[in-house]
Amino acid sequence: MRFVWLVFVGLAAAMVLILPRLNRPASLSRRTAGTSTQPTAAPARSISAGAALRGDVQAPGGPTRSDSVVAFGLAQRGTPYAYAGSSPLTGFDCSGFIRYTFARFRIAVPHSTALLIGVGRPVARHEAQPGDIVVFTGTDTTSTTPGHAGIVVSDRGEVPLRFVHASSARREPGVKVSQVEGTDYERRFMQVRRVLEPDPNTTP
Repeated sequence: MRFVWLVFVGLAAAMVLILPRLNRPASLSRRTAGTSTQPTAAPARSISAGAALRGDVQAPGGPTRSDSVVAFGLAQRGTPYAYAGSSPLTGFDCSGFIRYTFARFRIAVPHSTALLIGVGRPVARHEAQPGDIVVFTGTDTTSTTPGHAGIVVSDRGEVPLRFVHASSARREPGVKVSQVEGTDYERRFMQVRRVLEPDPNTTP
């Protein structure tokens, strides 16, 4: 009988010592589950260099509209030349490229080099700035009428005057950047036309 009591007392003591330890992880789990955690910050949206260049996004502070037009036009470099073309999928001619670029910013210009000489207002060559349209005669040495055009990409007053255009040249045809000074474009130069006027709400 004494042995039974000893066993009983031993079991009771064991339960007193062991049960709290068995319950402890559960209580810790409950406390941990009940603790609020800070939400993980959503990853920042990545912006591809290509999208920025195309003008699909704007950097903090926002580029000017002329900067966006130039960036979008430059993004078309490498597009092949196509007579009467007006799409990067099939190719551009010079006026089709200009029309496509400006249409991206809801600015209507004609798909005709002969009509581009009349858009906007004329500005002096040395005042040409990004986003202006530069018009040239045709390649024939006797030509005196508009035959080619591009979009100015160089800064105001910068020499040489550089422009992006859809070229039909046998060597390196397609959308590319060329310059006026020191090339046949200087002989063919006609006018610079400004279709992008400064926003009156912005300070130059």
